[in-house]
Amino acid sequence: MRAPISYILLVFLVSIFVISCSSDDSSDDLGNPDITGTDLADAENIQLFPANHPLNIDISNSPVDPNSDLILNNIGLDENLFADFGSGLYQGSPIGIPYVVVNDDQPKVPITFRANDYDDNYGGESDQGPFPIPLNAPIEGNGAGDSHVIAVDVENGMLYELYNTDQVGDGFEASSAAVFNLNTVEFRPDGWTSADAAGLPIFPLLVRHPEIEKGEIDHPIRFTISRNKIYEGYIHPARHLVSGATGNELLPFGGRLRLKADYDISGFSETNQIILRAMKKYGLMLADVGSDMFITGAPNDNWDNDDLRNLQQVLLENFEVIELGQITGAN
Repeated sequence: MRAPISYILLVFLVSIFVISCSSDDSSDDLGNPDITGTDLADAENIQLFPANHPLNIDISNSPVDPNSDLILNNIGLDENLFADFGSGLYQGSPIGIPYVVVNDDQPKVPITFRANDYDDNYGGESDQGPFPIPLNAPIEGNGAGDSHVIAVDVENGMLYELYNTDQVGDGFEASSAAVFNLNTVEFRPDGWTSADAAGLPIFPLLVRHPEIEKGEIDHPIRFTISRNKIYEGYIHPARHLVSGATGNELLPFGGRLRLKADYDISGFSETNQIILRAMKKYGLMLADVGSDMFITGAPNDNWDNDDLRNLQQVLLENFEVIELGQITGAN
């Protein structure tokens, strides 16, 4: 028995509606692409700065700084690595600094800056919006702590980063904002911060699980130490300093630690070996004030937290400070 034409038409219209609702181009009520379906691995398929950018330079054979022993002793030779990233939640928030991947059709939203009523507001040292960041982009710590927001535009090779962020109205409010063109060798203006204290980009220094899946981390890894161990100054490619003391025993922003070439990593998992090989080839780069020897990565459900804790076997005595060169200090 043939179905009536009206019934066939109804089935056709319902099918079109279902297909439309299930499209990969779905968006929320605010007109933002559905970031839950974004492939974060797309960010690993673009070049993060040209090959001659300092963040892409192999430091395996770089000379050791004359004050290396002094600096390491001051931090504490028995300080161990701590992976400040992982899977699941810690105190209700994903572990690490999250990011989103966007493309050319991501709508741009306004960025406003907090009033300069305390020292951590840097609207005058910030790039001005609007930025192509989805309004439902994850905020580090769910808005507690540094509250970074990061968006990587993989079609245009642009990086957008915010610090101390809240999603407000049709955009974001932040204490600082920085834009990096990943296609060029460029830096923040001298003396300017970024979304990080050192004036460095955050995303290219994160340990990201899609890198593990590719089998290589090809950049320095962001790390922190406490303020009283940081020199009041910075070295290239950092651009910003933190108030503090000066002395040969202190490490400036932008300073690098390199895992010693003869440190045996064969007993670690393949994931941790990838991380440790990067420390031998590209090192750790001091980017912010924080807990001693915390290395920073992005949250991902594929991290094995128990395995990452094995990195705590690596002590500061297994590192050396790469030659610092000229330190830019306070004016």
